[in-house]
Formats: sequence, structure tokens, C-alpha cells
Amino acid sequence: MDPLPFRDPGLPVETRVADLLGRLTAEEKVAMLHQRQPAVPRLGLAEFRTGLEALHGVAWLGEATVFPQAVGLGASWDTDLVRRVGEATGVEARGFHHRDPVAHGLNVWAPVVNPLRDPRWGRNEEGYSEDPVLTAEMGTAYARGLRGDHPRYLRTAPTLKHFLGYNNEDDRCTTSSDLRPRVLHEYELPCFLGPVEAGAAVAVMLAYNLVNGRPAHLTPLLDAELRPCAPDGLAAVSDAYAPSNVAGVQAYLPTHAEAHAAMLNAGLDSFTDQDADPTLTIESVTTAIEDGLLEQGVVDRAVGRVLALRFRLGEFDPPDGDPADGNPYAAITSDVIGTHGELALEAARQAVVLLRNDSFLPLRSGVDLAVIGTHADTVFEDWYSGTLPYRVTVRTGLEQFATVAHHEGVDRIALRAADGRHLGVRGGVVGLGDRALFDRFDWGDGVWTLRDVASRRYLGVRQDGTLVAEAVTPGGWDVRELFEPRPTDDGVVLRNKVQGTDIGPFTVELVVDGTAAAAELAARAEVAVLVLGNDPHVNGRETQDRTTLRLPNLDLVRAVREANPRTVLVLVSSYPYTLDGEEERLPAIVWTAHGGQEQGRAVAEALFGAYSPSGRLPQTWYRSDDDLPDVLDYDVIRAGSTYLYFTGDPLFPFGHGLGYATFDYSDLAHDGGVARVSITNTGLAPGAEVVQLYSSARRPRVRQPVRRLQSFRRVHLEPGETATVELPVGHLWHWDVTTGRRVVETGRYELAVGSSSREIRARLDIDVEGEVIAPRAGVLRAVDFDDCDGVRLVDDEVEFTREGGWIAFHDVVDGERSAPPGTRVSRRDGASLVLTAAAAGVRVREVR
Repeated sequence: MDPLPFRDPGLPVETRVADLLGRLTAEEKVAMLHQRQPAVPRLGLAEFRTGLEALHGVAWLGEATVFPQAVGLGASWDTDLVRRVGEATGVEARGFHHRDPVAHGLNVWAPVVNPLRDPRWGRNEEGYSEDPVLTAEMGTAYARGLRGDHPRYLRTAPTLKHFLGYNNEDDRCTTSSDLRPRVLHEYELPCFLGPVEAGAAVAVMLAYNLVNGRPAHLTPLLDAELRPCAPDGLAAVSDAYAPSNVAGVQAYLPTHAEAHAAMLNAGLDSFTDQDADPTLTIESVTTAIEDGLLEQGVVDRAVGRVLALRFRLGEFDPPDGDPADGNPYAAITSDVIGTHGELALEAARQAVVLLRNDSFLPLRSGVDLAVIGTHADTVFEDWYSGTLPYRVTVRTGLEQFATVAHHEGVDRIALRAADGRHLGVRGGVVGLGDRALFDRFDWGDGVWTLRDVASRRYLGVRQDGTLVAEAVTPGGWDVRELFEPRPTDDGVVLRNKVQGTDIGPFTVELVVDGTAAAAELAARAEVAVLVLGNDPHVNGRETQDRTTLRLPNLDLVRAVREANPRTVLVLVSSYPYTLDGEEERLPAIVWTAHGGQEQGRAVAEALFGAYSPSGRLPQTWYRSDDDLPDVLDYDVIRAGSTYLYFTGDPLFPFGHGLGYATFDYSDLAHDGGVARVSITNTGLAPGAEVVQLYSSARRPRVRQPVRRLQSFRRVHLEPGETATVELPVGHLWHWDVTTGRRVVETGRYELAVGSSSREIRARLDIDVEGEVIAPRAGVLRAVDFDDCDGVRLVDDEVEFTREGGWIAFHDVVDGERSAPPGTRVSRRDGASLVLTAAAAGVRVREVR
């Protein structure tokens, strides 16, 4: 018997989708709008779920290959590597799907392409870079690896996260990101457009926050900007529980029916809400249809987009089809899970960034080492990690090269109650009794974790309030192992950060002074290796931004360095640190993001010169928190943030990274939109150089970046070897608000090539014939201002948040202008027009 048309893989996907939609009832279609699309037995359709986390390996499903965090992959500046990591992750996702086709779906929620605008963002480790070009390149590479290169079938269906303007966790569901047109088109949108235009990403997830006062789940930019660029269509899914917010905490619309209709009309296709319970989705959409808020065709369109992914994943192909013409990914089995250790090691090596080296590294094999710190003998997982199949710590890695003595550098304490009894642990339950010893980890911001010495389990509080020592490591959505020490007249009270319950008061008995013990160990060694960093579950993670970039262990750093000036600082972290001047006193500093199962081997090999480190910073390291604007200030142009606009002195600049090879740059030339430069390895060691090309406009009409990445190339050279590197020049444009499009203006531009955004090795001026933009005339849209103070954006209007708030427009022709109600118009410096509010709450759409 001939198969139903939707089962025929020889037909176009559009035809198959239309046939299947025609066979589904209206009720079945509505049910398919939920994340967990139900089975339809009469048509032979199985249940389908959107959403498999796969940020740096497959997460949450058990042991799988764990690669470095995304920010660590970004530090590689190696698109081929990132593509291969995406491919390995996609292959393992197929392996898990083979194990359980329903529970382990193939719509993967990765990569994250939000630019890393502010390093205090709690999810900084999930993105690739603060730069939109690097972010788009890395996101495209990872998505392409996940997707595969078959012209018809998808290995997995990669989903970009999180559209749009999402860089803060605190109050993320109710804060609004102000994105004026230049910030939107120059900084935010390119990160998403790159993977979409390349056909690498086939879906997008909408963000929790609002943008210009409108929930991101209702953004018109999805249909206006992204979908027209998608060669094979683009599905849109919600973030978890976000649909309920529109008529909930955001109070943007009064009812869930109105909210669901508005989301579908705006282009959302799948509701991730209420976990496995689709009731709210089904009832809200059904009511919206009955009340005339939603047409059936909109429902069909949304369901059809997700069905198209299922077709492209090969789900509906007949099982007895010709293998030669069929889905090449269908034969992948669970045998592939966890088999990419060599690639994990390669990625971990490329994630290592040598920040400082005062002719100290590499170390001599056989040296006597003191290996100290909270991260020396631990490999941390994060919220979106898979379960490590094995772990190589820095201590373990170093033991292959040297004699190692180890200390964590933390205090060991006992807690004595007022009646003289001590806090004790028996069978995992904690109470007053026999004296237990605890290792105290001070993570800064008034947060401790306490590990029972005997069991090596962490103190925590169950949901019922029971105090226990059960966790192997702090973790989970609610991290119940975090305690805030609160001094009282009777001792220290420990308040659980999640439960809010207090235990104590206690007298803290110091049994071992961790800093003193570490310094003593360091003093006896030839070299000290101090390994410190963050726990990705503490003081900065999803739902919580960081309050500071300051390394919390600086007292330990100083003590160890003073005990042994031959100290290497290794930072393992999800974000940059400030070091309060220690960077000038230490002979060597290394950084890596949490590097997965091979982290320790990669770090040890870098320290001993088994390879030349070649990682480069994907974001600026600032000297002080004072260098950063408010975390909610998304206007990177006006705020002067990221390397693009920052004019201060960074601790380590964007693109920075050292190695053991040295390189000479020569013969920089430009022709036909391509720069060429010769790179020679002038050192004694082989190594890779990341050649970075930047541009700057000499006399820009509007404020443009201090320096802007045009392109980059990673090149590996043997000693004495020379290569000519070609670097495209394709990003000289800016968003012109007078014409509402990208414009390359006529003028002189500097091309600068080097090893970082501040370490420039060759320069060249070029004259570009572009467009000449006349001064502004006619109606001025309020959102197209050049500068402002005391305003926020609400859709296409500017709202003044205080009396005296203002917006300024530069390069405006002279002439009379009428002040909108509640404002006054004035001139500044001749060509600038300023609009000032008489009171808070005034809204302006345009100036005539």
C-alpha cells in the first residue's frame, strides 16, 4: 500500500507538512502548540518534545562528553574547532535519541548568541564573546556542527538563545532592555543574523525580558528581521514558563487568552510552559480562538513550523525506506555517547589563555610544586553541563610533570553551640552532638559552603528544613548548600540562602588556618601553582547576576605570593576578574573557563610547555567594577562599554593572549575588500597566532567604535615559517538612522592588524568610496537620538523618567522645530538639537 503523502520522503517538506496538517483535527493542532506535542496514534505520530540542552555537550541526561564552557570555546577563536565540537555534541544527542526517542528529542537548545555586554551577567559563561562578529562566527560554527551538512536531513535542530537583549538575571522577567536602533542593528541583531543567514540555526528561543517595554515574546523583530533571512524557515520556541509571564508578572496583557493570541500572532510557535502540563496552553489558545482573537490559520502556521523540523529530522520517514536515499543520521546509536575525549582535550587546550608571562613559563619538568587552591583538585560542572564521564584535575595533570604537594587553602573549622556541644554529622543528618570538622569555602558576597571533612559531603537544607550533609557538590536549580554567616552577640548564625532558615548561633573554632597552611606549603616548594576561580552555581548563575568582578581569594593570593614569589596564578572561571594589582606582582597568570573533563591535563601541559598556549580573550578584563556602567544599561555606544567603545585602560584587552612562540607581522596591504599580511614565527617553538584585523573611522560623522573587529584567522606556524593571511574587510558599515539601513560612509578608515585589540602590529589607512549622508532634516524619530539622559524606550517612543531628562540629535539642519507637549527645544553647539522634558512621564514619538 502506498504511504500517506506526509510519509513520502521524496516530496518537498512543505508538501508533507501541508498534508499532515490537513489530517489533524483542530483540537490536535492546539495541543501541538505545547512543548510536549502529544502522540496521535491514528496517524502513527509519536510524542515529540522540543528542547534538549546542549550548550557545551549534551546536558542533564547522564554521562556525556563535556567540553569547555561556551566562553572557553569562544577563547579558542577557532571556528573549525567549534564546528567539530558542535558536530560531536550533535552526534551524542543522536545517540541519546536512539536510547529514548521520546524523552531525548533532537530540537537542541543551543547555541547562546547573546553578546557578552557585561561580564557581571550571571550567564556569562553561556555566550562566546562581547563582540558581535566573533559571537556570530562562533554561533554559526557550533550550530552548523549540530545541524550537519546534509542537504535534506538535520542531525539535530539547533535553536539560538535568547532573542533579544538578554544580559541580566536579576528581575529578568520584568526588566526592559532599551535598544535604540543603532544598538539593535549594530550590536544585538548581528549575533543572531549570522547563524540564521547561514542556514546553520533552524529555530530561535525568545527571551524572558522585555525590549523597549514590550515582552520579547511579542517582539515584531522575529518576523521583521530574522525570518526573512532564514533560507529554510525558522521555528520559534518560548523559554521555560515565559508564556505565563505576559499576563502574569509582566502584566502586559490582562488575560492568558489575549497573551497567547498575541504571542502566536507575533510569530511564536511552541509554548514551553508548566512543565509537562499543557492545560494552560490548550485552554488559553482555545479561548482565544473562540473569542475571535486568533485565526486557525495562525495556529496552523505555528504547528507547521515545528512539524517541518520533525520532517527534516527524519521522524516521519517510513522505516523500510532505501538507506542510500535516507537519513544518514538515523543509524547513529548510543555507542557514540561519551566517545569524544580527544576532541575535549583539544578544545580544553585551545581554551587556555596565557594572560601574563614574565619569562617564567614554561616550567621545568621535575620541579617541586606546591599546588594550592579551591580549584586545584576539582573539576566543576555548571547548570548546563553533562555529567563528566571522568575528570582530570589540575593537580592530577601536574603530577605527570612534577612532584606535587597539595592544599586547598581553605579554613578547617568546628562549630560550637552555646551549650558546649558541637555541630556533628551522623549518617548524613546534621545536629548537635559529636564534634564534626568542616572545610569552609568563602565565595565572597557573604556566602559560605561547608564540607564535612569525614564524608566530604556539603551541608545543606532539605525542602522540609532538615539540615543534612548529602551533596557531593553544591548544585541544582535551588542551591541549598549556600549559607550566609550573620554575626550576632552570641556568635555566628548561619542562614540558608534558599530556605531562609537560621542555624546557630555558633562559635567558630579555627582548627586549620587555610591561608597560613597554604603559605607554609608554598614556601617549601620551588614553584607554587595557585588555582582559584568560581563555582558556577554560586554568586552568579541563571537567575542571579554578580555584584562584583573582584577575585574573592586575594588574601590567599597575596599570602602565597609573599611566601614564594615564584607563584603562577591559574584562574578557572566563567567570567573575568579584577585582581587589585596582583597582576603586576605575579610572574605568570593563566585563565581558562571551566574546561570540562580534560581541563586539568590541558592546563598542566600549558604550564610545562607541551604546547604553546594560543587562547585569546573573548571579552575585556576590566581593572575595576567602576569601569562598568549600570548592568541594565544596554546602550554600549553611549555607555562606552565593551572594547568597541571603552576608552579606559583595561586589565587585559579583548583578544589578548600570549604563547611561547613569537610572531612578526609585515607587508600589510589591502585590495578588493581583503587585507593581506605576512606572519612569521620568529621564535623557537611551534605555535598558533590568532591574527586579528580591526578598523576605525578616521573622522566619523556619528560616534563609531574606537576599534572594531573585521575578521580574524588562526594560523599555526613552525619556527621560521611564514604565511600570508587574508582577512576580509566587511564590517565598515554602521546603522544610519536617517535612512534606516546599513551605510558605509565615504571617508578614510584605519585598518589595524595585531594580536589583540590593543596590541597592534601593523596599520594601514584606506580611502573608501561609500555614501555621503546629508545632515538630518524633516521629522526626527525620538528613538533615533544620539545622546540622552533620564529616558527609557517604550516601543517607538521615548519616555522621560525625570524632569530635565533630555535627548540630543546631532548634525541637524538649522530651522524652527516645534516642541512636543511637555518638552522644550534648544540648540547646542550649532548643529545639535536637544529636547528636554518638563516632567517625568512625558512621552515623545517624533520631533517636527
